[in-house]
Amino acid sequence: ISCPSFVHFCLACPLIIMLRQQFFLALFCSVQCLTFAFVSNSNHKAFRQVLSASTVTEVSSPSEYKVARPNQGDRDLLVRAARGEKVERTPVWLMRQAGRYMAAFREYSNKYPFRERSETPSMATELSTQCVKEYGMDGIIMFSDILTPLPVMGIDFDVVKGTGPIITTEIRTEEDVKALSKDYDFEKKLPFLREILTTLKAEADVANTALIGFVGAPFTLASYTIEGKSSKHCLETKKLIMAAEEGKNGAMDMFMDELATMIGEYASYQIECGAEVIQVFESWAHQLSPRLFETVAKPAAQKAIRIIKDKHPNVPVIYFANGGSSYLELQRDMGCDSICIDWSVDMAQARKILGPDVPVSGNLDPTVLFGSKEQIEQAVRDCIDKAGGPGEHLLNLGHGVMQGTPEIAVKWLVDECKRYGTVQKE
Repeated sequence: ISCPSFVHFCLACPLIIMLRQQFFLALFCSVQCLTFAFVSNSNHKAFRQVLSASTVTEVSSPSEYKVARPNQGDRDLLVRAARGEKVERTPVWLMRQAGRYMAAFREYSNKYPFRERSETPSMATELSTQCVKEYGMDGIIMFSDILTPLPVMGIDFDVVKGTGPIITTEIRTEEDVKALSKDYDFEKKLPFLREILTTLKAEADVANTALIGFVGAPFTLASYTIEGKSSKHCLETKKLIMAAEEGKNGAMDMFMDELATMIGEYASYQIECGAEVIQVFESWAHQLSPRLFETVAKPAAQKAIRIIKDKHPNVPVIYFANGGSSYLELQRDMGCDSICIDWSVDMAQARKILGPDVPVSGNLDPTVLFGSKEQIEQAVRDCIDKAGGPGEHLLNLGHGVMQGTPEIAVKWLVDECKRYGTVQKE
Protein backbone atom coordinates (compact mmCIF):
# COMPACT_ATOMS: atom_id res chain seq x y z
CA ILE A 1 0.00 0.00 0.00
CA SER A 2 1.46 3.39 -0.93
CA CYS A 3 1.56 6.02 1.80
CA PRO A 4 -0.59 8.60 -0.07
CA SER A 5 -3.33 6.00 -0.50
CA PHE A 6 -3.11 5.17 3.14
CA VAL A 7 -3.45 8.83 4.15
CA HIS A 8 -6.60 9.16 2.00
CA PHE A 9 -7.99 6.09 3.68
CA CYS A 10 -7.23 7.53 7.11
CA LEU A 11 -8.95 10.82 6.28
CA ALA A 12 -12.01 8.96 5.05
CA CYS A 13 -12.42 7.04 8.29
CA PRO A 14 -13.98 9.97 10.32
CA LEU A 15 -16.64 10.53 7.68
CA ILE A 16 -17.77 6.96 8.03
CA ILE A 17 -17.75 7.15 11.78
CA MET A 18 -19.61 10.51 11.82
CA LEU A 19 -22.44 8.84 9.99
CA ARG A 20 -22.83 6.85 13.17
CA GLN A 21 -22.87 10.13 15.20
CA GLN A 22 -19.59 9.48 16.99
CA PHE A 23 -17.91 12.77 16.17
CA PHE A 24 -15.44 12.94 19.02
CA LEU A 25 -14.36 9.39 18.57
CA ALA A 26 -13.91 10.11 14.86
CA LEU A 27 -11.76 13.15 15.60
CA PHE A 28 -9.56 11.06 17.86
CA CYS A 29 -9.21 8.38 15.19
CA SER A 30 -8.19 11.00 12.62
CA VAL A 31 -5.35 12.26 14.79
CA GLN A 32 -4.15 8.74 15.48
CA CYS A 33 -4.35 7.66 11.84
CA LEU A 34 -2.55 10.75 10.55
CA THR A 35 0.19 10.16 13.12
CA PHE A 36 0.56 6.58 11.93
CA ALA A 37 0.57 7.73 8.32
CA PHE A 38 3.41 10.15 9.07
CA VAL A 39 5.46 7.37 10.68
CA SER A 40 4.68 5.07 7.78
CA ASN A 41 5.79 7.71 5.31
CA SER A 42 9.13 8.09 7.12
CA ASN A 43 9.61 4.31 6.84
CA HIS A 44 8.28 4.15 3.30
CA LYS A 45 11.69 3.60 1.69
CA ALA A 46 12.59 0.79 4.09
CA PHE A 47 9.21 -0.84 3.50
CA ARG A 48 9.76 -0.77 -0.26
CA GLN A 49 13.21 -2.33 0.18
CA VAL A 50 11.73 -5.18 2.21
CA LEU A 51 8.98 -5.63 -0.36
CA SER A 52 11.41 -5.73 -3.26
CA ALA A 53 13.55 -8.31 -1.46
CA SER A 54 10.59 -10.68 -1.39
CA THR A 55 9.72 -10.40 -5.04
CA VAL A 56 10.84 -12.86 -7.70
CA THR A 57 14.22 -12.03 -9.21
CA GLU A 58 14.02 -10.80 -12.79
CA VAL A 59 15.50 -12.92 -15.56
CA SER A 60 18.14 -11.49 -17.88
CA SER A 61 17.49 -10.70 -21.51
CA PRO A 62 19.26 -12.81 -24.19
CA SER A 63 21.38 -9.80 -25.19
CA GLU A 64 23.11 -9.85 -21.80
CA TYR A 65 24.72 -13.17 -22.71
CA LYS A 66 27.59 -12.04 -24.93
CA VAL A 67 28.47 -15.53 -26.19
CA ALA A 68 25.73 -16.97 -28.40
CA ARG A 69 24.77 -20.65 -28.40
CA PRO A 70 22.74 -20.90 -31.58
CA ASN A 71 22.61 -24.68 -31.84
CA GLN A 72 19.64 -26.55 -30.46
CA GLY A 73 21.96 -29.18 -29.00
CA ASP A 74 23.79 -26.60 -26.89
CA ARG A 75 20.89 -26.60 -24.41
CA ASP A 76 21.69 -30.07 -23.04
CA LEU A 77 25.23 -30.54 -24.35
CA LEU A 78 26.74 -30.64 -20.87
CA VAL A 79 24.00 -32.91 -19.56
CA ARG A 80 24.54 -35.44 -22.34
CA ALA A 81 28.31 -35.37 -21.86
CA ALA A 82 27.89 -35.90 -18.10
CA ARG A 83 25.86 -39.02 -18.89
CA GLY A 84 28.75 -40.31 -20.96
CA GLU A 85 27.30 -39.74 -24.40
CA LYS A 86 29.59 -38.80 -27.27
CA VAL A 87 28.60 -35.25 -28.15
CA GLU A 88 29.15 -32.92 -31.07
CA ARG A 89 31.42 -30.61 -29.08
CA THR A 90 33.41 -30.94 -25.86
CA PRO A 91 31.43 -28.87 -23.32
CA VAL A 92 33.21 -26.76 -20.73
CA TRP A 93 32.47 -25.36 -17.29
CA LEU A 94 34.86 -24.52 -14.47
CA MET A 95 34.74 -25.17 -10.77
CA ARG A 96 34.57 -21.78 -9.02
CA GLN A 97 33.72 -20.15 -12.33
CA ALA A 98 31.60 -17.78 -10.23
CA GLY A 99 34.45 -16.41 -8.17
CA ARG A 100 36.72 -13.64 -7.00
CA TYR A 101 38.91 -13.65 -10.10
CA MET A 102 36.16 -11.51 -11.70
CA ALA A 103 36.13 -7.80 -10.90
CA ALA A 104 32.32 -7.77 -11.15
CA PHE A 105 32.15 -10.54 -8.55
CA ARG A 106 34.46 -8.66 -6.17
CA GLU A 107 32.10 -5.69 -6.23
CA TYR A 108 29.78 -7.92 -4.20
CA SER A 109 32.30 -9.97 -2.19
CA ASN A 110 34.07 -6.83 -0.96
CA LYS A 111 30.80 -5.37 0.29
CA TYR A 112 28.56 -8.20 1.45
CA PRO A 113 29.34 -11.23 3.68
CA PHE A 114 29.20 -14.65 2.06
CA ARG A 115 25.93 -15.90 3.44
CA GLU A 116 24.14 -12.69 2.56
CA ARG A 117 25.36 -13.05 -1.03
CA SER A 118 24.53 -16.74 -1.33
CA GLU A 119 21.16 -16.55 0.43
CA THR A 120 19.78 -13.40 -1.23
CA PRO A 121 18.19 -14.58 -4.50
CA SER A 122 18.93 -11.46 -6.53
CA MET A 123 22.61 -11.46 -5.56
CA ALA A 124 23.07 -15.22 -5.88
CA THR A 125 21.52 -15.13 -9.35
CA GLU A 126 23.73 -12.28 -10.47
CA LEU A 127 26.89 -13.92 -9.13
CA SER A 128 25.98 -17.27 -10.71
CA THR A 129 25.45 -15.80 -14.17
CA GLN A 130 28.17 -13.14 -14.47
CA CYS A 131 30.80 -15.54 -15.84
CA VAL A 132 28.44 -17.28 -18.27
CA LYS A 133 27.28 -13.95 -19.64
CA GLU A 134 30.87 -12.88 -20.18
CA TYR A 135 32.63 -16.08 -21.28
CA GLY A 136 29.94 -18.51 -22.39
CA MET A 137 30.57 -21.63 -20.33
CA ASP A 138 28.23 -24.51 -21.13
CA GLY A 139 26.59 -24.52 -17.73
CA ILE A 140 25.42 -22.18 -14.98
CA ILE A 141 26.30 -23.41 -11.49
CA MET A 142 24.50 -22.00 -8.49
CA PHE A 143 26.61 -19.66 -6.36
CA SER A 144 26.41 -21.33 -2.96
CA ASP A 145 28.52 -23.45 -0.64
CA ILE A 146 28.70 -27.13 0.24
CA LEU A 147 27.89 -26.15 3.84
CA THR A 148 24.61 -24.43 2.93
CA PRO A 149 22.32 -27.35 3.92
CA LEU A 150 23.89 -27.95 7.36
CA PRO A 151 21.41 -25.66 9.21
CA VAL A 152 18.57 -28.06 8.37
CA MET A 153 20.31 -30.48 10.77
CA GLY A 154 20.76 -27.75 13.39
CA ILE A 155 24.42 -27.20 12.52
CA ASP A 156 25.22 -23.50 12.32
CA PHE A 157 28.05 -22.08 10.23
CA ASP A 158 29.45 -18.89 8.81
CA VAL A 159 32.02 -18.10 6.15
CA VAL A 160 34.41 -15.43 7.40
CA LYS A 161 36.41 -13.45 4.87
CA GLY A 162 40.09 -14.26 5.18
CA THR A 163 39.37 -17.24 7.46
CA GLY A 164 36.91 -19.49 5.69
CA PRO A 165 34.11 -21.60 7.14
CA ILE A 166 33.55 -21.55 10.90
CA ILE A 167 31.22 -24.13 12.48
CA THR A 168 30.25 -23.82 16.14
CA THR A 169 28.16 -26.99 16.56
CA GLU A 170 30.24 -29.68 18.25
CA ILE A 171 30.14 -33.31 17.17
CA ARG A 172 32.15 -35.62 19.44
CA THR A 173 29.74 -38.17 20.88
CA GLU A 174 26.84 -40.36 19.84
CA GLU A 175 24.59 -38.08 21.90
CA ASP A 176 25.75 -35.09 19.83
CA VAL A 177 24.64 -36.87 16.65
CA LYS A 178 21.33 -37.98 18.16
CA ALA A 179 20.58 -34.36 19.06
CA LEU A 180 20.75 -33.26 15.42
CA SER A 181 17.51 -32.52 13.58
CA LYS A 182 16.24 -35.14 11.16
CA ASP A 183 13.59 -32.81 9.77
CA TYR A 184 15.10 -32.05 6.37
CA ASP A 185 12.50 -29.49 5.34
CA PHE A 186 14.56 -27.53 2.79
CA GLU A 187 11.55 -25.52 1.67
CA LYS A 188 11.05 -24.17 5.18
CA LYS A 189 14.62 -24.04 6.48
CA LEU A 190 16.32 -22.83 3.29
CA PRO A 191 13.54 -20.62 1.88
CA PHE A 192 15.86 -18.80 -0.54
CA LEU A 193 16.94 -21.90 -2.42
CA ARG A 194 13.88 -22.52 -4.58
CA GLU A 195 13.77 -18.95 -5.87
CA ILE A 196 17.48 -19.02 -6.69
CA LEU A 197 17.27 -22.29 -8.61
CA THR A 198 14.02 -21.58 -10.43
CA THR A 199 15.39 -18.21 -11.52
CA LEU A 200 18.66 -19.78 -12.63
CA LYS A 201 16.72 -22.41 -14.56
CA ALA A 202 15.00 -19.58 -16.42
CA GLU A 203 18.41 -17.96 -16.98
CA ALA A 204 19.72 -21.26 -18.39
CA ASP A 205 16.77 -21.36 -20.79
CA VAL A 206 17.55 -17.82 -21.95
CA ALA A 207 21.24 -18.69 -22.37
CA ASN A 208 20.45 -22.01 -24.08
CA THR A 209 22.57 -23.89 -21.56
CA ALA A 210 22.32 -26.22 -18.55
CA LEU A 211 21.87 -25.63 -14.81
CA ILE A 212 24.31 -27.39 -12.48
CA GLY A 213 23.56 -28.10 -8.84
CA PHE A 214 26.04 -29.41 -6.29
CA VAL A 215 26.49 -30.90 -2.84
CA GLY A 216 29.34 -31.76 -0.54
CA ALA A 217 30.06 -35.44 0.09
CA PRO A 218 29.44 -36.84 3.60
CA PHE A 219 33.09 -37.16 4.66
CA THR A 220 33.85 -33.59 3.66
CA LEU A 221 30.85 -32.16 5.53
CA ALA A 222 31.57 -34.38 8.53
CA SER A 223 35.20 -33.21 8.65
CA TYR A 224 34.29 -29.54 8.36
CA THR A 225 31.80 -29.91 11.20
CA ILE A 226 34.03 -31.96 13.50
CA GLU A 227 37.09 -29.77 12.96
CA GLY A 228 35.01 -26.60 13.12
CA LYS A 229 37.04 -25.02 10.32
CA SER A 230 39.55 -25.87 7.59
CA SER A 231 42.21 -28.27 8.85
CA LYS A 232 45.59 -29.45 7.61
CA HIS A 233 45.43 -32.85 9.25
CA CYS A 234 41.76 -33.60 10.09
CA LEU A 235 43.02 -34.89 13.41
CA GLU A 236 39.78 -34.74 15.41
CA THR A 237 37.94 -36.44 12.57
CA LYS A 238 40.49 -39.22 12.32
CA LYS A 239 40.39 -39.73 16.10
CA LEU A 240 36.66 -40.36 15.79
CA ILE A 241 37.26 -42.73 12.87
CA MET A 242 39.76 -44.74 14.93
CA ALA A 243 37.45 -44.75 17.95
CA ALA A 244 34.66 -46.12 15.75
CA GLU A 245 36.95 -48.83 14.38
CA GLU A 246 37.64 -50.02 17.93
CA GLY A 247 33.98 -49.88 18.91
CA LYS A 248 34.58 -47.17 21.52
CA ASN A 249 32.52 -44.36 19.95
CA GLY A 250 30.01 -44.72 17.14
CA ALA A 251 29.61 -40.98 16.53
CA MET A 252 31.50 -40.93 13.23
CA ASP A 253 29.56 -43.80 11.67
CA MET A 254 26.25 -42.35 12.84
CA PHE A 255 27.11 -38.87 11.62
CA MET A 256 28.23 -40.08 8.20
CA ASP A 257 25.01 -42.04 7.77
CA GLU A 258 22.84 -39.06 8.72
CA LEU A 259 24.80 -36.78 6.40
CA ALA A 260 24.48 -39.21 3.50
CA THR A 261 20.70 -39.19 3.84
CA MET A 262 20.49 -35.41 4.15
CA ILE A 263 22.84 -34.84 1.18
CA GLY A 264 20.91 -37.23 -1.04
CA GLU A 265 17.66 -35.47 -0.15
CA TYR A 266 19.23 -32.04 -0.62
CA ALA A 267 20.51 -32.88 -4.10
CA SER A 268 17.10 -34.28 -4.99
CA TYR A 269 15.49 -31.04 -3.81
CA GLN A 270 17.83 -29.06 -6.06
CA ILE A 271 16.75 -31.21 -9.01
CA GLU A 272 13.10 -30.64 -8.16
CA CYS A 273 13.85 -26.89 -8.22
CA GLY A 274 15.47 -27.03 -11.67
CA ALA A 275 19.02 -28.46 -11.47
CA GLU A 276 19.82 -30.70 -14.45
CA VAL A 277 23.20 -32.06 -13.32
CA ILE A 278 24.54 -32.64 -9.80
CA GLN A 279 28.22 -32.63 -8.86
CA VAL A 280 29.19 -34.25 -5.55
CA PHE A 281 32.30 -32.63 -4.06
CA GLU A 282 34.59 -34.73 -1.87
CA SER A 283 36.72 -31.66 -1.25
CA TRP A 284 38.75 -33.26 1.53
CA ALA A 285 39.62 -36.49 -0.28
CA HIS A 286 43.29 -35.52 0.00
CA GLN A 287 42.97 -36.22 3.74
CA LEU A 288 42.12 -39.85 3.07
CA SER A 289 44.34 -42.86 2.52
CA PRO A 290 43.01 -45.41 0.03
CA ARG A 291 41.90 -47.58 2.97
CA LEU A 292 40.00 -44.79 4.70
CA PHE A 293 38.40 -43.74 1.43
CA GLU A 294 37.18 -47.27 0.82
CA THR A 295 35.95 -47.94 4.36
CA VAL A 296 34.72 -44.52 5.52
CA ALA A 297 34.10 -41.98 2.76
CA LYS A 298 33.06 -44.18 -0.15
CA PRO A 299 30.11 -46.07 1.41
CA ALA A 300 28.51 -42.83 2.62
CA ALA A 301 29.03 -41.09 -0.73
CA GLN A 302 27.55 -44.11 -2.50
CA LYS A 303 24.49 -43.93 -0.25
CA ALA A 304 23.95 -40.24 -1.06
CA ILE A 305 24.36 -40.89 -4.78
CA ARG A 306 22.00 -43.86 -4.61
CA ILE A 307 19.30 -41.67 -3.05
CA ILE A 308 19.68 -39.16 -5.89
CA LYS A 309 19.64 -41.78 -8.63
CA ASP A 310 16.67 -43.67 -7.14
CA LYS A 311 14.62 -40.47 -7.19
CA HIS A 312 15.97 -38.98 -10.43
CA PRO A 313 17.51 -41.73 -12.55
CA ASN A 314 17.82 -39.54 -15.67
CA VAL A 315 19.74 -36.71 -13.98
CA PRO A 316 23.50 -37.26 -14.30
CA VAL A 317 25.61 -37.20 -11.14
CA ILE A 318 29.32 -36.33 -11.25
CA TYR A 319 31.62 -37.34 -8.39
CA PHE A 320 34.77 -35.31 -7.68
CA ALA A 321 37.36 -36.43 -5.12
CA ASN A 322 39.83 -33.58 -4.82
CA GLY A 323 43.21 -35.17 -4.14
CA GLY A 324 41.82 -38.66 -4.73
CA SER A 325 43.81 -39.52 -7.83
CA SER A 326 45.95 -42.01 -5.89
CA TYR A 327 42.92 -44.28 -5.60
CA LEU A 328 41.06 -43.65 -8.86
CA GLU A 329 40.53 -47.38 -9.29
CA LEU A 330 38.34 -47.31 -6.16
CA GLN A 331 36.02 -44.75 -7.77
CA ARG A 332 34.87 -46.90 -10.70
CA ASP A 333 31.80 -48.16 -8.83
CA MET A 334 30.65 -45.00 -7.05
CA GLY A 335 27.22 -45.34 -8.65
CA CYS A 336 27.51 -41.97 -10.36
CA ASP A 337 27.38 -41.23 -14.08
CA SER A 338 30.78 -39.57 -14.36
CA ILE A 339 34.05 -39.05 -12.47
CA CYS A 340 35.65 -35.62 -12.31
CA ILE A 341 39.43 -35.97 -12.15
CA ASP A 342 41.74 -33.65 -10.24
CA TRP A 343 44.81 -32.07 -11.85
CA SER A 344 47.43 -34.25 -10.13
CA VAL A 345 47.13 -37.14 -12.58
CA ASP A 346 47.64 -37.18 -16.34
CA MET A 347 44.31 -37.44 -18.15
CA ALA A 348 45.51 -40.32 -20.34
CA GLN A 349 46.62 -42.24 -17.25
CA ALA A 350 43.30 -41.54 -15.53
CA ARG A 351 41.46 -42.87 -18.56
CA LYS A 352 43.59 -46.00 -18.46
CA ILE A 353 42.94 -46.58 -14.75
CA LEU A 354 39.19 -46.00 -14.93
CA GLY A 355 38.67 -47.81 -18.20
CA PRO A 356 36.89 -46.76 -21.38
CA ASP A 357 33.38 -47.20 -19.98
CA VAL A 358 33.69 -44.59 -17.20
CA PRO A 359 32.80 -41.05 -18.39
CA VAL A 360 35.15 -38.35 -17.13
CA SER A 361 35.49 -34.61 -16.71
CA GLY A 362 38.47 -32.44 -15.86
CA ASN A 363 41.35 -31.97 -15.40
CA LEU A 364 43.42 -28.91 -16.30
CA ASP A 365 45.85 -27.58 -13.70
CA PRO A 366 44.26 -24.29 -12.49
CA THR A 367 47.68 -22.60 -12.48
CA VAL A 368 47.91 -22.93 -16.27
CA LEU A 369 45.53 -19.96 -16.36
CA PHE A 370 48.43 -17.79 -15.22
CA GLY A 371 50.33 -18.75 -18.39
CA SER A 372 50.33 -17.31 -21.89
CA LYS A 373 47.50 -17.63 -24.38
CA GLU A 374 49.51 -20.22 -26.31
CA GLN A 375 50.19 -22.27 -23.17
CA ILE A 376 46.54 -22.24 -22.16
CA GLU A 377 45.33 -23.24 -25.60
CA GLN A 378 47.89 -26.05 -25.81
CA ALA A 379 46.84 -27.35 -22.40
CA VAL A 380 43.21 -27.41 -23.56
CA ARG A 381 44.10 -29.34 -26.71
CA ASP A 382 46.26 -31.83 -24.82
CA CYS A 383 43.52 -32.52 -22.28
CA ILE A 384 40.88 -33.05 -24.96
CA ASP A 385 43.17 -35.38 -26.91
CA LYS A 386 44.14 -37.43 -23.87
CA ALA A 387 40.50 -37.77 -22.86
CA GLY A 388 39.74 -39.39 -26.23
CA GLY A 389 39.32 -36.43 -28.58
CA PRO A 390 36.62 -33.85 -29.27
CA GLY A 391 33.21 -34.72 -27.88
CA GLU A 392 34.52 -37.51 -25.63
CA HIS A 393 34.53 -35.84 -22.22
CA LEU A 394 33.53 -32.74 -20.26
CA LEU A 395 36.35 -30.21 -19.93
CA ASN A 396 36.93 -28.65 -16.54
CA LEU A 397 39.79 -27.67 -14.30
CA GLY A 398 41.19 -30.21 -11.87
CA HIS A 399 40.21 -27.86 -9.04
CA GLY A 400 38.66 -24.37 -8.81
CA VAL A 401 39.60 -21.17 -10.59
CA MET A 402 42.16 -19.47 -8.35
CA GLN A 403 41.83 -15.97 -6.98
CA GLY A 404 44.02 -13.66 -9.04
CA THR A 405 43.49 -15.59 -12.27
CA PRO A 406 43.45 -13.13 -15.21
CA GLU A 407 39.92 -12.90 -16.55
CA ILE A 408 41.14 -12.99 -20.14
CA ALA A 409 42.74 -16.37 -19.43
CA VAL A 410 39.32 -17.86 -18.67
CA LYS A 411 38.04 -16.54 -21.99
CA TRP A 412 41.00 -18.08 -23.83
CA LEU A 413 40.32 -21.46 -22.21
CA VAL A 414 36.61 -21.49 -23.01
CA ASP A 415 37.10 -20.23 -26.57
CA GLU A 416 39.77 -22.81 -27.37
CA CYS A 417 37.69 -25.64 -25.97
CA LYS A 418 34.80 -24.66 -28.22
CA ARG A 419 37.05 -24.28 -31.24
CA TYR A 420 39.25 -27.37 -30.88
CA GLY A 421 36.63 -29.48 -29.13
CA THR A 422 34.13 -29.35 -31.99
CA VAL A 423 33.79 -32.68 -33.76
CA GLN A 424 34.60 -32.29 -37.44
CA LYS A 425 31.87 -33.49 -39.79
CA GLU A 426 32.99 -36.07 -42.31
